[in-house]
This record gives sequence, structure tokens and C-alpha cells, in this order.
Amino acid sequence: MLFSSFTFIFGFLPLTWLAWRWLAGRNLTWALGWLVLASLVFYSWWDPRYLPLLLGSVAINFLLGGRILSVRRMGRDAAAARWMAVGITFNLLALGYFKYAHFLSITLSGVIGQNWTLPAHVLPLAISFVTFQKIAYLVDCRRGLVHQHRLRDYLFFVTFFPQLIAGPIVHHQPLIAQLSPGNPLLHDHRIWQSGLGLFAIGLFKKVVLADSLGHYAGPVFAAAAAGPVSGEAAWSGMLAYTLQLYFDFSGYSDMAIGLGLLFGFRLPLNFQSPYRADSIIEFWRRWHMTLSSFLRDYVYIPLGGGRAGSARRYRNLLLTMLLGGVWHGAGWTFVLWGVMHGVLLLLNHAWRAVSVHLPRPASPRGARQPGCWGSA
Repeated sequence: MLFSSFTFIFGFLPLTWLAWRWLAGRNLTWALGWLVLASLVFYSWWDPRYLPLLLGSVAINFLLGGRILSVRRMGRDAAAARWMAVGITFNLLALGYFKYAHFLSITLSGVIGQNWTLPAHVLPLAISFVTFQKIAYLVDCRRGLVHQHRLRDYLFFVTFFPQLIAGPIVHHQPLIAQLSPGNPLLHDHRIWQSGLGLFAIGLFKKVVLADSLGHYAGPVFAAAAAGPVSGEAAWSGMLAYTLQLYFDFSGYSDMAIGLGLLFGFRLPLNFQSPYRADSIIEFWRRWHMTLSSFLRDYVYIPLGGGRAGSARRYRNLLLTMLLGGVWHGAGWTFVLWGVMHGVLLLLNHAWRAVSVHLPRPASPRGARQPGCWGSA
């Protein structure tokens, strides 16, 4: 069920919202239960076969999170770290099986010269986003950042339908902190109006701009798959697809944030005019901002960040962006995409380090902060 579909706009959304509003004014626990149930219906609408997989994974991760918190409270930090490693391994194996097993088997068969591959799976809905959120929760349990570990809250955190398809990637703390009857957004009609307005803007980006641009980009890519195309066609197709990708993803993020406000919850900003960036560092501070934050907090900094000198910092940048590329999809193009962005970030940071020693005018008031992971 897509946000832009008639089924969602004229069926699922009004029914879910009206029932939520009625219940929220009487019993927030029942209202949250309704919202979790509606989110599970939303998830299973695409393919109900994967609902047991989602619920099973949620149950295992919830139990692992509880185990990590339990042994940590007993002062057994090493045991908490081991249980966290078990949970991360479980989530990565599940993601790897569904998303990467086919690609890896093709690569391996090419290396060993055997015509044998694993069957390709239809990806469960939002498996990449959900996996990142569950891993972040386990790591936060290990770090002592989870203070209330309740199944209702955890189910809501993982399944809340506005952010389920394409993000933004949500951290548990700011979202679960809003699960309180004292949350003023739950009963503020001005916030609901803002949510509807933002949803409409995102819908316009998706349906009018992105889908229209797809009519230009699609035929060019189809023609390129069949044979060479002219330079003019290649450039027009590339630029159309560039804008299509942005308006599609940005539109979905706007719709997600708008829907969150409609239900009384603030979701994090995910885009800030990234095509206006004047460097690749600035671009990654503006594009898919919640992914950049996740990679910084749960990959780049645990690898060592910039604390061990420039060489290791650049290595960590490259590894982090390589992982970011692989997360986007299973294929060598995604690997190369991640490496390319890692190298560009490396070069940009290296140039900034060199340019510090060059004469330059005084920084204007309100100058930008350090770039993508520049101060980690």
C-alpha cells in the first residue's frame, strides 16, 4: 500500500486516524494498540506472508534487548556485549539471506567457474530500514540509553507505518519519549493541519514531479539497455532520473513526517535541499540525513572515527560509505557507488585539511559547522 494510492488516501488513512483520535481521547494504551495493529495491516497489505517474519524478528530482538539490559544491570558488561553481538549477527544474517544471498552466490559462482546460484527472494517490505532500527536499539541497550523496555513501545517503534517504507530512520529515544498522555502534539489541531499540509507537499513531489519525470527517464534507460543512445538522450535521461530520484525520496519523507504529525508524533527531518550543497561533505549533511546520522553513530564512531589520526579516519570514512552503498542494494554498482562517495568524501576532507593553512578571508557570521562526520 503506497502513500500515494487511493486505497491509502481514501481508505486506510481516514479510518486509522479517526479511530486513533477517538481512542486517544479516552485511553492512550488502547490507542497505541490500535496504531500498532493498523501498522501491521499496512505492512501485510503488500504480502501477508512476511508478517510472521516481521513479528518473529521483533520478538527475538525484544527478548535480546531485555537480556542485554538485564545482564548490564548486574554489572556484567562483557556478557551484555556478547548478547549485543548475537543480536547484531542475527539481524545481519536475516538481512543478508533475503537481500544479498543471491548476489553473493552469483559472484561466487563466477569466481569458481560453477553455474550455481541461490534463488532470488522477493525482499520483505522495508527490511533494510527495520534492520537498522533494531540494531540501533540493541546497541542503545548495551550503552544504557534504553530506560523503559516495554513490548508495546517496542512494537510501535519498529512498526509505526509512516516511517516503515522509506524512513526516515527513527531512533527509539525521541519517538518513545512522545508516548505520553502529556504529549501536547496528541491534542493540537494546528499540528494536524501542519501534518496534512506537509503530506500534501510530499504527495505533489511524488505524483506530479517524480512520476512525471519518470516518463522521461524510463524510456532512455530502456533504450540504453537495448543498445547505444545519443549523448543528448543520455544526458536528458540522467538529469531526469536525478530529479526523479530526489523528488520521489524527498516526497516520501515529507509524507512520512506529515503523517507522523497527523498522529501527534514528530519524526526527524530527512532532507535539507541537498542539491544546493557546495561540496560532497555538505551534500551528505543534507541528503538522507537520518541514514547519515545512523552511519555516524553506529558505524563510523565505533570504528574509531577520527580519533586515531588522519589515515585511520579516512579508512573509516571509506568503510562507512562502502557499507552505506551496500545497504542501498545488492550489486556491484552499489559497491562502486559506496566506494566512489567514500573516496570523494576522503578527498574533500583532505582538501579542507590542506586549505586550513592557505590564506583566506574571515569566516562570515553563522558559518557552517564541520561537514559530514568532520568532528567525530
